Amino acid sequence: MLLGVPKEIKVHEYRVGMTPASVREVVNHGHEVVMETAAGLGIGASDDDYRSAGATIADMAEDVFARADMIVKVKEPQAGERAMLRPGQILYTYLHLAPDPEQTRDLVESGATCIAYETVTDAHGGLPLLAPMSQVAGRMSIQAGAHCLEKAQGGSGTLLAGVPGVAPAKVVIIGGGVVGENAAYMAIGMGADVTVLDRNVDTMRALVVRFGSRVKTLYSTALAIEQEVLQADLVIGGVLLPGAAAPKLVSKELVSRMKPGSVLADVAIDQGGCFETSKATTHADPTFIVDGVVHYCVANMPGAVARTSTYALNNVTLPFALSIADKGVNKALLDDPHLLAGLNVYRGAVTYKAVADDLGYDYSEPKAALAA
Repeated sequence: MLLGVPKEIKVHEYRVGMTPASVREVVNHGHEVVMETAAGLGIGASDDDYRSAGATIADMAEDVFARADMIVKVKEPQAGERAMLRPGQILYTYLHLAPDPEQTRDLVESGATCIAYETVTDAHGGLPLLAPMSQVAGRMSIQAGAHCLEKAQGGSGTLLAGVPGVAPAKVVIIGGGVVGENAAYMAIGMGADVTVLDRNVDTMRALVVRFGSRVKTLYSTALAIEQEVLQADLVIGGVLLPGAAAPKLVSKELVSRMKPGSVLADVAIDQGGCFETSKATTHADPTFIVDGVVHYCVANMPGAVARTSTYALNNVTLPFALSIADKGVNKALLDDPHLLAGLNVYRGAVTYKAVADDLGYDYSEPKAALAA
């Protein structure tokens, strides 16, 4: 199989679908890789590094899309990239389709087989291809939030850690999963006053086992969210419903009552965001202010630390890419129910129920779609 890796074109996205090490593994399995020139510069990998690993270099993305059997990316394909997909071609990347009807329509019309990193599962009920980027985004949300609290950024001028004699900032984290745990890790390390809200008692118990009395946990209800958000200096939104649009847990009315200069960091923005006032932003223009509250809603947060993110991502995406290349996509999907859970669009059919429900498509059960 010929795998193609185009350069990412989303604003300030520096990650790349495959590292030189991943290319070497694919080539050692008897396959070919074509890289768009300069695709790896954001992680410090030159065209020569990829040539040494066994890849060929194409001058333009059009060449990559025209030649490859499978496109390996990081972010969802942009409109120009979607136009280059062809029937039967495999797309393997993050998609986040539920809040993106235009992308979904284009992928359905392309006839491609589209596998979303964020819905691939594991034997423990986790999302192994999403987890490393959630770890990065959770940790980055505290860095970004601390910066946004500075007066020059529109914040209240509060130091996250405080100083002796001055209380630290109050950080409220909605969702205690991978994002929330990693946000708590950073916030606690910086000396903040940290509260995590979740509805899973086992999740909260695990947080207390890890962090002890340095974190407070609360069962997440509408009243608990309201009380905590109104007291917060920094709120992290880290709630995920796999493949579906994120629930709106903080209303516009509640935002209007928050402390002036407080900060909302919406890590769920790829799935539409969990604050009603959220809208996607970029690293070039990361924040906006609503009712005196700073919103940080960058949709590709891990792209800012591209080297760390790319290597962490490749650690988990490579085994599935090899399986698809070695077996062919249909057999790989049918042999592995966890990979099959990643199938969102198959040759014109929507094969992920949450996406179909959210966007009004007929749902095609994945095995039935493959059999047809």
